[in-house]
Amino acid sequence: MIKSLTCFSLFGLFLLFNACNIADNAGKIIFVEDSNEWFKEGRASWKFDGDQLVGTSLGGSGFVMTNKKYQNFTLSLEFYPDAGINSGIFVRCKNKEISNKECYEMNIWDYHPDQESRTGSIVTRAKPLIDVQTIGKWNSYKITCEGNHIRTWINGKLTADIYNDDLSEGYIALQATEPGRIKFRNVKIKEF
Repeated sequence: MIKSLTCFSLFGLFLLFNACNIADNAGKIIFVEDSNEWFKEGRASWKFDGDQLVGTSLGGSGFVMTNKKYQNFTLSLEFYPDAGINSGIFVRCKNKEISNKECYEMNIWDYHPDQESRTGSIVTRAKPLIDVQTIGKWNSYKITCEGNHIRTWINGKLTADIYNDDLSEGYIALQATEPGRIKFRNVKIKEF
């Protein structure tokens, strides 16, 4: 009995250790409901609907932003844009505001008037390597910032790969502007 209890306890510890490692490898969820680790700014409306953070704009611009700065990381998330929304993911923002000059802006806007700044681009820094269509469905976005090397993938396809020394650390933000709606979920960061 003692021998089998010891084996069971060791097996239980093994499972617990592996579960902790899996959670650690997946990263930390940011933009959690009722958390003081982020704030809202601007005229867009932001609310939680279950596990989804929904940004709605009637024409005004707005964003949610972390209170913490990040330097080297992998950011992964899922997003669901409608046809009207102009959205984006802003990383390494120098100040607590969004700007494509003082942040790296990973765009979400399939119908951008300048297709070099459409979904998958790093606005003002890199046009998208491929044309991805994201409207009306769930998509994945992965962003890595390691030193001056910045890469993005949408639905597993590399869309941008640049070396740029403009910004080394900063805040992370999600944007909603133009009339439309964007949904985000599973927004996770893993620092390294």
